[in-house]
Amino acid sequence: GKSPFKGDKSGPSSMDEGRTLIIEVTADDSENFFQVWLIFLIKFFFLFGFQIVDEDDTQFMTNCPPAVTESTPRRRTRIQVLWTAPPTGSGCVILKASIVQKRIIYFQDEGSLTIRLCEKATEAPAIECCACGTAKYRLTFYGNWSEKVHPKDYPRRANHWSALIGASHSRGYVLWEYGGYASEGVRQVAEFGSPIKMEEEIRQKGDEVLTVIKTKAQWPAWQPLNLRAAPSAEFSVDRTRHLMSFLTMLGPSPDWNVGLSGEDLCTKDCGWVQRLVTDLIPWDAGTDGGVTYESPNKPTNPQEKIRPLTSLDHPQSPFYDPEGGAITPVAKVVVERIARKGEQCNVVPDTIDDIVADIGQEEKEEDDTPETCIYSGWSPWSACSSATCEKGRRMRQRMLKAQLDLSVPCPHTQDFQPCMGPGCSMEEPSTCMMSEWISWSACSASCGMGMRSRERYVKQYPEDGSLCQLNTEETEKCVVNEECSPSSCVVTEWAEWDPCSVTCGIGMKRRERMVKMPPIDGSMCKTEVAEVEKCMMPECHTIPCMLSPWSDWSDCSVTCGRGVRTRQRMLKSDPAECTEELEQTEKCMLPECPVDCMVSEWSEWSECNKSCGKGHTIRTRMVKLEPQFGGSACPETIQRKKCKIRKCRPKTKEERGGGGGNRRRRGKQGRDSAVEEQPAGCRMQPWSSWTDCTKHCGGGIQERFMTAKKRAKGSGTAGCKDRKEIRACNVHPC
Repeated sequence: GKSPFKGDKSGPSSMDEGRTLIIEVTADDSENFFQVWLIFLIKFFFLFGFQIVDEDDTQFMTNCPPAVTESTPRRRTRIQVLWTAPPTGSGCVILKASIVQKRIIYFQDEGSLTIRLCEKATEAPAIECCACGTAKYRLTFYGNWSEKVHPKDYPRRANHWSALIGASHSRGYVLWEYGGYASEGVRQVAEFGSPIKMEEEIRQKGDEVLTVIKTKAQWPAWQPLNLRAAPSAEFSVDRTRHLMSFLTMLGPSPDWNVGLSGEDLCTKDCGWVQRLVTDLIPWDAGTDGGVTYESPNKPTNPQEKIRPLTSLDHPQSPFYDPEGGAITPVAKVVVERIARKGEQCNVVPDTIDDIVADIGQEEKEEDDTPETCIYSGWSPWSACSSATCEKGRRMRQRMLKAQLDLSVPCPHTQDFQPCMGPGCSMEEPSTCMMSEWISWSACSASCGMGMRSRERYVKQYPEDGSLCQLNTEETEKCVVNEECSPSSCVVTEWAEWDPCSVTCGIGMKRRERMVKMPPIDGSMCKTEVAEVEKCMMPECHTIPCMLSPWSDWSDCSVTCGRGVRTRQRMLKSDPAECTEELEQTEKCMLPECPVDCMVSEWSEWSECNKSCGKGHTIRTRMVKLEPQFGGSACPETIQRKKCKIRKCRPKTKEERGGGGGNRRRRGKQGRDSAVEEQPAGCRMQPWSSWTDCTKHCGGGIQERFMTAKKRAKGSGTAGCKDRKEIRACNVHPC
């Protein structure tokens, strides 16, 4: 029935930092009220403590310190605590009151016993993705649901994972979510393992969806990776459709499934997530009330909300743990970025999201661009200049961001390619690329003759834009539960045949099905649940070629940049009969290698800046390539050393202007001012202005000049020397 407990419904829906709430949970004082534990839990990824109001009534739980419970053995009807809101930026918290009777939790998700509090700032709309271009990912599903890991009541017959179904989509579309209600498509995946309705729902969303994600079903649920490769699928995301969701059924089960909901692959730094690894626990879709793997159908009416299974749901549950520990994950999903397209706009150089676009399977063409020319990435190709089947041109362009060596010319910034209008092809039309067939749907009839179907999808359309003519759906008749009388069983469809028991000659193979519901009249079930038949393999000793499955891919051959990886398989038959390749190689890309700073050779030492006495001379070098991706910093680009020319000649009386009064000023000042020895009678122009610095940063030089004045004809200036001074400038690093 309904909970005999009630929570304070007057509490706020938003919280301010440091605000303190008095939270009270009470029970109706009725005669039929059981003596139960009252637990008040805060469900959040980090915990903020409660403050006890009355220690005579309330205490912290010894085996779960963040929770509080009644402290007296009398009738438990009330607890009260103080709770202070966490700091700004904590998001939302969920406060739950629960009843525990014989270690089973009741009522915690009902009505006012669950309160969700959010800071006011979180009510603003979610920040949209700021990444540019598109990213391509590979999703790989690793099932870990096995008798060894989950031994309790493990179904030895017909255990499997259904076909995986999902999509990359926008925020405006929710495939499924915790606390929501399962759609009809989600229900069919969770109860029957059929992805067809779910895919129909996804495809009806139009531009909200970028890619449909599919993999085949797995019978049995677990096999070593050297016997069966983990199923995988590829999908793409862009700025508006950057979330990824999927589901797959844990079978047999009432309505249990695993998956991800609304996983965001866009980073706050305007890039794309490189790799995501997540352990998966089972969820209850809220459409079937069974508590064991092979519970008979028991539709939940009214439908309940989607929630994760817990180890305290029901003592008969295969995941039940009286200690209330976490459920061991039943699967793991790995999502890896394998390529990016288009100009990337994130500005944080984090060695991962600054990898050059179009890597992996869309490897860029090699070019001979000099290292001293730094470009932006190529823009997308423009539309074709021809709208007909006449040849036209399309263009892409890039921007020259820096030219480190002016003596080395930088190649073109525009690129052209021949093209034709839509529907035309310059070569033979390419063929459709189709996916594998997805497993058969459930039979349309629960007993007697029905129909079933299976589907595949177009992975790649022809480059000429034409439509694919290959079928994407197949249907066939099916018979389930031939007899429909009260004394007959309701059984599932047959599972896939097991592999033949031998690798050559005549062997046996087996398939199984499951009893979904015993006879209504209470009689024994007489329907066969296993079938065995002969299977014929190639004759022994004449097997043309037998190979082991491919091994896992090796690590990349490099620790940074572009390399290769390999995988192998072994020959299991006469090598003379085999021409199949035993090793495969493919390119791989790791974060860019560090690039150290590159500098030019030192220039020659400059002339001494003084023509007599003590001075200095300098030499410089240029930064040809700035350090990137954590490479070593640039060394010094300017050096100075002392130089000493012959002593400066003292001035004569005439040069000093005669008179004994000036003789007293021949001290140090006089020697410093006589910085250059010139013939008697030389008259010099004033110093010119300093020239512009040869570099904006990284160390350049400036010069200024002093030239001899023109004398009257006949007097001549042949003995007068022009002067030059050099100094360093803009020595700050670039």
